[in-house]
Amino acid sequence: MELTVANRPLNIALVGYGFMGRTHSNAFLQTPRFFAVPYQPVLKAVVARNPDRLRKFADNWGYQSVETDWRAVVERKDIDLVDIASPNDTHAEIAIAAARAGKMVLCEKPLGRTAAEAQAMVSAVESAKVANMVWYNYRRVPAVVLLTWLIDEGKLGRIFHYRAQFLQDWTISAELPQGGEGLWRLDVDVAGSGVTGDLLAHCIDTALWLNGSIAEVTAMTETFIKERTHTATGKVQPVGIDDASAFLCRFTNGSLALFEATRYARGHKALYTLEINGEHASARWDLHDLHRLQWFDHRDEGRLRGWRSIHITDSDHPYMKHWWVPAAPTFRDGLATDCVTDAVLKSAKSRQWEKP
Repeated sequence: MELTVANRPLNIALVGYGFMGRTHSNAFLQTPRFFAVPYQPVLKAVVARNPDRLRKFADNWGYQSVETDWRAVVERKDIDLVDIASPNDTHAEIAIAAARAGKMVLCEKPLGRTAAEAQAMVSAVESAKVANMVWYNYRRVPAVVLLTWLIDEGKLGRIFHYRAQFLQDWTISAELPQGGEGLWRLDVDVAGSGVTGDLLAHCIDTALWLNGSIAEVTAMTETFIKERTHTATGKVQPVGIDDASAFLCRFTNGSLALFEATRYARGHKALYTLEINGEHASARWDLHDLHRLQWFDHRDEGRLRGWRSIHITDSDHPYMKHWWVPAAPTFRDGLATDCVTDAVLKSAKSRQWEKP
């Protein structure tokens, strides 16, 4: 039987088989089971450097072939889409080559280690006119999508404040090395930055989506453990990433904001919270209870006025009617976040207000 438009195959090559590689593989397999998508994802190839572990990963997830060099899948004519789930220092080179080869490109966050890297990636995908997306997944949580609807409908009125936190505690031990598999996020050459590009990038992307562009920032960062043994050399070397980052900012719409991220908040594994305050209403969201939106509306009758908890499961809530999720954020959206993270890191050094 001839394939119809509704189930055309989309041949995917995944680069990287770590935690995010598993997450992306699961997403590709599950999407057609929940949404009426125009393609049937085909796990065509997976790329990584360790052949033995690569084969086990491919067998487990159902990838049809394996490669140990990403250049091979970029050149393959049977690949439609390249999904980059490898460390940050590989993003730009792979994405640019894939775009020039005419492939659709998906990329883990942050898009680039710097805004300059991200700009080169944006230029490549836009010049090639290929579909592209950054995996800022929190945009698509149903409760966060509902919040965008409420903001767009004017339910909050004029926005005064935005605040967000992302707290973890996994790098407190001074015995952790920097670099290598699992700990490359502590190596500045690979990661680009610490929590600013890793955790705050999520907060910033969501904020840009909900509240518009950021006009200026003033920031501080701290590296609590100044030296760690490097996995590659076995030598004690200076740590170049930020362990904690906080900044104030002004949005273009005039609202004020506070952002904080750290890996030194004992007792927190992944506490991501946001709150937005408007003239009529306020809303809060917590990743630990991700399908609830906390809502306060001052226009409610006074004797009944108070915070309410909205469980996002009714038929008129986001995704409940199984509509297809738009392919966003794009690389250009990812660039906007990288411009802000660059400004945050610059402000932490200059101790002045900086513009993204």
